[in-house]
Formats: sequence, structure tokens, C-alpha cells
Amino acid sequence: MKLKLTLSALSLAILAGCATTKSNTPEDISNAYNSINAQQLGEHIKTLASDEFEGRAPSSKGEELTLAYLTKHFKALGYEPGNGNSFLQEVPLVSIEADPNMTLKIGERNYPYKKGMVMGTSRISPQQSLKDSELVFVGYGVNAPEYGWNDYEGLDVKGKTVVMLVNDPGYATKDPAVFNGNTMTYYGRWTYKYEEASRQGAAGAIIIHETAPASYPWEVVENSWSGEQFGFQKENNNMDRVAVEGWISVDVAKELFADAGLNFEEAKKKAAEGAYNVDMGDLTASVDVKSTIKKSVSYNFIATLPGATKSDEHIIYSAHWDHLGMDPNRKGDKIYNGAHDNATGTGGIIEVAEAFAKLPQRPDRSISFLAVTAEEQGLLGSKFYAETPVIPANQTVANINLDALNLLGKVKDISVVGLGKSSLDGVLKEVADEQNRAISNESNPSAGIYYRSDHFAFANMGIPAMYAGGGHEPFDDATAKYRKRMSLVLRGCYHQPCDRYRKEWDLSGAVQDLQLFFKAGYLISQEEAWPTWSKTSEFQRK
Repeated sequence: MKLKLTLSALSLAILAGCATTKSNTPEDISNAYNSINAQQLGEHIKTLASDEFEGRAPSSKGEELTLAYLTKHFKALGYEPGNGNSFLQEVPLVSIEADPNMTLKIGERNYPYKKGMVMGTSRISPQQSLKDSELVFVGYGVNAPEYGWNDYEGLDVKGKTVVMLVNDPGYATKDPAVFNGNTMTYYGRWTYKYEEASRQGAAGAIIIHETAPASYPWEVVENSWSGEQFGFQKENNNMDRVAVEGWISVDVAKELFADAGLNFEEAKKKAAEGAYNVDMGDLTASVDVKSTIKKSVSYNFIATLPGATKSDEHIIYSAHWDHLGMDPNRKGDKIYNGAHDNATGTGGIIEVAEAFAKLPQRPDRSISFLAVTAEEQGLLGSKFYAETPVIPANQTVANINLDALNLLGKVKDISVVGLGKSSLDGVLKEVADEQNRAISNESNPSAGIYYRSDHFAFANMGIPAMYAGGGHEPFDDATAKYRKRMSLVLRGCYHQPCDRYRKEWDLSGAVQDLQLFFKAGYLISQEEAWPTWSKTSEFQRK
């Protein structure tokens, strides 16, 4: 059924207020809105996730093909290069690929690579080692003064290897008075844990994986942490990081705690009750990490449709174009095609860009599209953009991020990650009302999704950032049945070679969201006031 758009009073007031320039009519906006369609989106996903693109790893043939594809389509739509005369922003990267022929020795136990452990290094060095490094359990590995929590208090970990739990104490307690309760904070992210261990002077840092608090199974750790790992080229070669960092499975952790005379479940319980650390007896860790180092350059892609009256003010749509590439050592299918994650979002920004290009009159503010690299390596492309922005933060009105679009069919609600953080929720609600959809919270706040995609870099710049999509309530019974079946496939294929394009996908839900994102961006482009953070948000404009 084709959605019939009706503009709200606010929308009409915005359009009527543009007295000095011609305005798009409600019919113009409706035509652009309805130009977003499943057939075109499907073709974009199919191409970007094809074997020819080799999993779209940074600094690969897949990157070249992806950037060429984006450039071709945005040029055809009449967009201008977003970085001076170029559609590209250079992102200097270094890849560090650990030799899988390693063994982690702890006490009398030896753990081969991918047999309950994955180790590596962020140091740009051909070899880093731990030699008889004492193990210390540091609870959640958190030092958070604002929460009155310091797992490192009174502890000197120089030369030692810290072992810590994934997520943060709020997840374990579900108490809203502890951190953010079941909603993960940045302190729960693996990136933070390694950073803090490095600040504390540790030699090594090991995170204990558990599926529920991590929100992904052990296989994701194996696939995401093996092979090439990308980082920035820094003058200090990342020598301020711990020498060795990695993961162990929960089964390995239970063995080690028992060897140390500790009970894992009891230690985990104490770690959730308050700041906690304990020596792990006489256990020491030894491992040699030999790495192949390659310096390279990857690229962010940026294109702009200049605004009619406020061209120096931008709404930026973002999506990451990269995925995990190929694993030549893997048996069977060696390509991580990344169809859902994130060929859907990359194809989605092309669809939204086309909708804006179809408007007879350009929006008042500029509309820019940013496709970033190396998201899978720790949000590197968006982090680099935030450190060296092409469009200054004081000219960026808002960010709308697209990552892993809804492939489960139409829904009666729209799920917002980080609901309540900014006034963007109000804009989203206005458009959702027009689609007869309700606003709902994210389904798994304990996963810390707000800190796991590229909008986070914009939020850290103080720019209100929207990350939403999908929902919980199926449109009808047929959709509910399809949703139940396909959700199992999508969950099982996260960061796996089976994340491939499937012709049986129901893209109507993705189209529904893309239309919403287009309309929301258009309204923001016409409003006089800029979006703002809520008083309870941890982000503010700088």
C-alpha cells in the first residue's frame, strides 16, 4: 500500500515561512519521499555485498570498488564533492595482523589461538610479548569518578596483566542507580577497557567474553579480532597502549579462576557490588605476538547538496561502507560480504540522497552524506572525521546515522537508540506519526548500541545525533511469521560469511525507515532553531 503523506501544521508553517524563496509543495515532498523504493535499495545491497567487492575491507580492491560506486551514483544525482574538489577524505591507517601461530600460557595451561583465546596488539611493532606477567582481576576494569567507582583503586598494575569482565556494573545489577542500569555506558565497551588498562600502565589486558553481556557470541570475537586489525598511524606507534590485549572465553576464565583458588561466579558477583580487584594467586601469563605491519591509506566518502539559503549549515547523513573483507585461512566461504552490516546502510544513503535530489527546490540547509571507513575496526573512520572534520562542528546542525537497516518487514513502531538524549526525538515522532508509527525504546539497551556506531563520533563533537530503525511490533500476522524466521538468520550471520544478500528479504521495513529519515532530515533543514541535547544527556555542544 502506498503511503499517503499529510503534512503536519508544523511542516506547513515551516514551508509557508520561506517567503523569500520558492518552496517545495507537499506534493513535491511526497513524490521525493515515495521515490525511495525496495527494488533500487535491493540492487544497491546486492552489488555492494557481491563477491566482487570482497567484503569491502579498508585499503583493498573492495574499497576501490565501493568508493567508485558511491562516486558514480552521487555524481549522477548532481551532488558536489564534499571535501573541496574531492569526494574523498584521506584516512591514514595501519594494519596489524597477528600471526595465529601463538600460544597463551597461563600457569600450567596452554591455549592455542582461537581455542578459547584471541590475542593481539595495538602497538605498531613486529613483536610484543608478555613474559611471566602477574594476573590481576580488576572487576569491570572501570575508573569512573562521576559514578564513584574505581576498580583500580589502590592498585599498581605496572608490568601486570589485568583480567576484566565485559559490559559495566549496571548490566549485572539492573539497578538504575548503578551507572545507567541495564543501559550500557561507554565504560562497558571493550575500547574503553583497553584504553583504561593502558592509562593504568598494565602490560596486558584480557577481557572475559560472555555472550549475554557482550550481546554477541564467541564466534564474533574470533572473526572480528583475527586477521588484519586497523588503527591510526601515530607518531608514538601506539606504544602508550598495553603490549598485548585480547579475549578469553568464559570457560577458560572459569578454569583460570579455579587454578587461582577463586570462584568465578563469586568474583563476578563481588565485582558488581562495588569497585573490586584481587590478585589471581601465582598465575602468570606469557605469550609472543608476532605481527605483520602494513601502513596504508583508506578513505571516507563525502558528498553535498548545497542548501538554498543556508549552505554553510549542514545536516549530515552517515553510514559505514566497510566490512571484514576476506579470511584466506578460513575453510569454505572466505568472504565476509557484509550485506546487512552495512551494505544496507550504504545503499540506504544513496536512496535518501536521490530523494533529496528529486525535490524541485533545494532545502534551505545543505544536505551532506558521509560514508566512513573502518567502522568494524573500532569506529576509526568516523573517529578520524571527528578529529579532522571536513565540515566544522559549529556548521553541523545534526547527524542521522544508518547502520544495518531493518530487513524484518514493516512495523508499527520505530525503535530509537538513545531515546531521550536530544530534541531530534521530537522530529522523529512527527514523521513517525505521519506513518502511523509509535516511538519505542531500543530492544537491548544493555548492548550499548549508542556507543557502537558512527553517530557516536558526532555526539562526542556535541552534535545531536539520531540512530533509529526497525521496531518491535510487526505490521501484520504474515510479517510476524516472516520476522520470527528471518531474525534467527540475521542474528546467526552477524559478522559471519553468511551475511549475504538474500532475494527473499522483505525490504519494506527498510524503505519505511529510509522515508522517515529523509522526511526528518528535510524538516530539520527547514527549521530555524537547531536541535539540542536534553538536560540529562552526557553530550553537549562544545
